[in-house]
Amino acid sequence: MPYLFTSESVSEGHPDKVADQISDALIDHFLAFDPNSKVACETLVTTGLVTLAGEVKSDSYLDVQQIARDVIAKIGYTKSEYQFDAKSCAVISAIHEQSEDINRGVDRDNPEEQGAGDQGMMFGYATDETENFMPLALDLSHKILIELASLRREMKDITYLRPDAKAQVTIEYSDDNVPQRIEAIVVSTQHDDFDADEEKMLAQIKSDIINILIPRVKAQLKPEIQKLFNDDIKYHINPTGKFVIGGPHGDTGLTGRKIIVDTYGGKGAHGGGAFSGKDPSKVDRSAAYATRHIAKNLVAAGLCSEVLVQVSYAIGVVEPMGVYVNTYNTSKVDMNDGEIAQKVSEIFDLRPAAIERRLKLREPIYSETAAYGHMGRTSEIKTVTFNSGSKTVSKEVETFTWEKLDFVDRIKEVFGC
Repeated sequence: MPYLFTSESVSEGHPDKVADQISDALIDHFLAFDPNSKVACETLVTTGLVTLAGEVKSDSYLDVQQIARDVIAKIGYTKSEYQFDAKSCAVISAIHEQSEDINRGVDRDNPEEQGAGDQGMMFGYATDETENFMPLALDLSHKILIELASLRREMKDITYLRPDAKAQVTIEYSDDNVPQRIEAIVVSTQHDDFDADEEKMLAQIKSDIINILIPRVKAQLKPEIQKLFNDDIKYHINPTGKFVIGGPHGDTGLTGRKIIVDTYGGKGAHGGGAFSGKDPSKVDRSAAYATRHIAKNLVAAGLCSEVLVQVSYAIGVVEPMGVYVNTYNTSKVDMNDGEIAQKVSEIFDLRPAAIERRLKLREPIYSETAAYGHMGRTSEIKTVTFNSGSKTVSKEVETFTWEKLDFVDRIKEVFGC
């Protein structure tokens, strides 16, 4: 029997994502000036206020208040009527030195023997239903909000948009898990106050979303995905009505509260640990990237159509506790999932230091991850520049390395697929 599956995304102006972006900007600046920095920083944003808290071990000194303001301005909170403005909001820092009790379990004389920065389990997932091996409902939700942000910055076709927004897409699947059609699209977007009555305002917003935004998103998609759009889609545009008060003034934002948006939109699994604000010694982040890298390469190699990969760690211990693979009965090789997991652990070195090295995670690459998903993005080589007081650092970095299909040939060789 056909079934429905839904995923959501939130915009860069959503309060939780504002917090994530500030935390990851701090990570990038610390790593830019001291690649050996150990950082775990949390951000809270609310009306007129940013609070920074966490633990840091680093040789660099940063103007964390200015970094936070720069992020807020880049997102678009630059007007006093938003009640959260890059220039006027207060920024309070309660960042202090990392506990030596934690650090002693991570650092080693031999860097290769670096222990895991925490205990826990991390998951990676991939499916062949999209070009980027991501679940379709989440991928479309991200694309809707990325295009909405582009429209906001253009100030041309739609001129009343504010930074806060959410999108949700519901897909109908067949019995054999193939997308059939889009059942529903929900978009809630913050907007300027209209002089017109509320009914007229809502009609304008709904018309613009359906007739301007959606066609722009649809034009980016492959023909087989475009066919899923139909005249029977249920649209819910700003379903509660007026949405002028938003962002951190409307809701308090905290780092790490959108981990399902950050990963797979509810498909697969999640180990529970957030990513933003953590340097790569924290396996919550680095091992989640590593398992995504494994999962994507397994599917791209043709070993299976869908896969979930889990790895688990004990704090301070070098080797993972175990590796688990679930191919959801889509495996195309004559091995059970346990045997596949054993081969995976032989192909991929999952020690924390090896993950950092393989995926180049000691580089300042994290600000881009903090909105519109950590997975399913495009790896690029680019030059990034960071300023701290009188010091400036420019570095060539490679982003989203865990999305590279650089192990496909090795997997085909080992598994014969």
